[in-house]
Amino acid sequence: MQSEAKIHTEHGTDSSPQGPGCSLRHFACEQNLLSRPDGSASFLQGDTSVLAGVYGPAEVKVSKEIFNKATLEVILRPKIGLPGVAEKSRERLIRNTCEAVVLGALHPRTSITIVLQVISDAGSLMACCLNATCMALVDAGVPMQALFCGVTCALDSDGTLVLDPTAKQEKEARAVLTFALDSVDQKLLMSTTKGLYSNAELQQCLAAAQAASQHVFRFYRESLQRRYSKS
Repeated sequence: MQSEAKIHTEHGTDSSPQGPGCSLRHFACEQNLLSRPDGSASFLQGDTSVLAGVYGPAEVKVSKEIFNKATLEVILRPKIGLPGVAEKSRERLIRNTCEAVVLGALHPRTSITIVLQVISDAGSLMACCLNATCMALVDAGVPMQALFCGVTCALDSDGTLVLDPTAKQEKEARAVLTFALDSVDQKLLMSTTKGLYSNAELQQCLAAAQAASQHVFRFYRESLQRRYSKS
């Protein structure tokens, strides 16, 4: 018989529109911050912050040109130093997520470049990168069949499930799982995991992430409504 994961709800205070009992940290988002990119957004989850800029659709080098869709490129810059193996892996995962939702066939033989700058990493960095990317793509007017968001779950040694974990909670966790989900039916677009977990725990984490994604998408909608209702 499967044991149900306990949902830890104590960490983080939250003034974003997410209701009681949801253990996501406070969210904040600002779009159109940068003048050079076609779209930009900063996304804050607790003390984790990422700035994203989107360039394109624009001309693409012939060597990278794809005849029937846009070429997507993701560049992730760490807070300090040069990008390493971890950044390259995250770039690939973010690109795969974007390719699942961006309607690239509407802009063949062009490039869409997403540049992400880590401002601070206080846990759940991959999820924050995904959320900043989505809001920057919206700001750039890139056509997508759905929005997407990232949700990170951590499992501690006794099987307690923590949503949107801090860096300390990630370090102490037995496993950390991040899911990218779409806004239409919370379909799984991408997952990345580390550590040890059972198949039952994987399903519990996915279900918790899908439920939490509803709060993220509600935050997106309210954030966009606030922006576009300003005269």
